[in-house]
Amino acid sequence: MRFLRARGVPLNRATASIGLYSLVKGVSKALVLLVFLAVSPAWRRLGELVPDGPQLVPVAALAGGVVTGAGVLLTAVRPLRRPVTGLVRTALADVRVVHARPCRVLALWGGAVAMPLVQAGALGCVGAALGLGLSFAEVALAFLAAGTAVGAAPVPGGFAVDAALVWTLVAFGAEPAPATATVIGYRVVTDWLPLLPGALVLSALIRAKVL
Repeated sequence: MRFLRARGVPLNRATASIGLYSLVKGVSKALVLLVFLAVSPAWRRLGELVPDGPQLVPVAALAGGVVTGAGVLLTAVRPLRRPVTGLVRTALADVRVVHARPCRVLALWGGAVAMPLVQAGALGCVGAALGLGLSFAEVALAFLAAGTAVGAAPVPGGFAVDAALVWTLVAFGAEPAPATATVIGYRVVTDWLPLLPGALVLSALIRAKVL
């Protein structure tokens, strides 16, 4: 948001663009998950991870309450309704503009589809190095299923995603110790190691007044 504002993008368009990318990222990840479900026989093991019907009732009730509360809030609070309505209109206008040019469609959707594949590839490489014993398709399916499940549930991210990923890898046949080591190694490679170069780049961008 700060980068877009520094580049002269209005606040409503900057917010709408970030929201659009977040929406496309979630949809594309779900589509990639469906593809892996279709081509990998490991999807049968996902049934073991799905909670029973009674356990889904509190989650469904909480999600319905959040949606209902947001709707009532937008309807009752007029000062809040105007900026939200303007943001939705701007987002819809940006969607039409982006999807009117094939190169932008490819950049938006192609990047959103490539990101989970790259992340799953990194997890697969770490797992292969640590002797996880699962194929790339199984690792990718576990990664996508765990991330989608935690993203759909009203629980904090971070540790919850890692715990769900370890659980899913174990359900696919991996031993608990290699599965845990794989997830920790994946986090080290993708999160902790890039911290120093990321901080240096951020500092340079701030000094150059790009941010």
